[in-house]
Amino acid sequence: MDEEGTLSPFVYWAQTDATITLRIELRNVQSPQVELEDQQLSFSAVGHGAQGEKKYGFTLHLLRPIDTESSRYRVLERNVEFSLNKVHVEFWPRLLEDSKKPAWLKIDFDKWTHEEDLSDEARDINDDFPGLYEKMQAEELGWPSKRGVSGESLKKVYLFLYNLWQFVGFLYLTVVTCTRYLKNGQDSMAGTYAAVGWMMRLCLITQLLEVLHPMVGYTRGPVFTSLVQVGGRGVIFFCLIEGEERMQTKPVIFYLFLVWSIIELVRYPYYMLRVYDVDNGFITWLRYTLWIPLYPLGFILEGVIIIRSIPYFEETGKFSVSLPNSLNFGFYFPNVLRIYILIFFFPAMYKMMSHMYQQRKQKLQIRPRTKKLQ
Repeated sequence: MDEEGTLSPFVYWAQTDATITLRIELRNVQSPQVELEDQQLSFSAVGHGAQGEKKYGFTLHLLRPIDTESSRYRVLERNVEFSLNKVHVEFWPRLLEDSKKPAWLKIDFDKWTHEEDLSDEARDINDDFPGLYEKMQAEELGWPSKRGVSGESLKKVYLFLYNLWQFVGFLYLTVVTCTRYLKNGQDSMAGTYAAVGWMMRLCLITQLLEVLHPMVGYTRGPVFTSLVQVGGRGVIFFCLIEGEERMQTKPVIFYLFLVWSIIELVRYPYYMLRVYDVDNGFITWLRYTLWIPLYPLGFILEGVIIIRSIPYFEETGKFSVSLPNSLNFGFYFPNVLRIYILIFFFPAMYKMMSHMYQQRKQKLQIRPRTKKLQ
């Protein structure tokens, strides 16, 4: 693969769904020459590598095509970095077309990440390709795989059944809510909580498992982020709706339950398919498109419930701690709700919408126009 008389530098590679990253271990690089084709990358330069100040180069025949228009590289003081955008959003089982890997090509394990659609942080590939990472790690380092096939299979079965349960629960919520509305019209709205509140309670309680999953290694990501995501919806339901009976008959509950349910009717089938590495273009498109109207609507409905709840909690004093008391501690729950609405509501909405927009661009391969590799 290499030109005669040219040394090969150490090259470290990693990938996400959408990109391949290469890090070439060369310092003080001079006169770099780069040729990039759909499935081939050629590089040569003079620099300080493992064998001193000499000319280094290599050619990689890639397993699958890349987008040459949007891919790019940069020369740094201590190395050269490439960012190659894949034509198709998917994980590659290996980098090269040839299954035999050259000794100078290494895996950059620290960068093997996968964007989690509900987290700002990254997950490693074990979340969606449980056997791939350990197989490549064993090949690279000579380590035996720590997990048996049976253990991975059980994990897949559990994650599939968990997502299936959530899908069935929210499907029940949607069907019952819509059937009641078609039968009784607006008169059905006041009884929405009485009819399906128990199922919403079960779904939200079991969603707490999504906080435990990163703790036990079933998903990779910060526990705090998962706690905030699950806890936000939990506060709305368990504190503001279940905590005040007068809120349970408001029409806004009907709309909120329906929006929550429709969001999850797309999200959980997408996760079920991902457990077994199945890519369905229509489900993926729905997952990363329906949020555009539903997320803002859900935020608005949650905001309405918060505002409507404030007078009730001022009247009842529920969840508040009044002074004086033995602990000399005071807590006024309505003020917490006001602070959230005034200070945190719109930033939280903006952060979630921005995150989902970035996810949509990646998953649906929506890329801005960029300069050609140079």
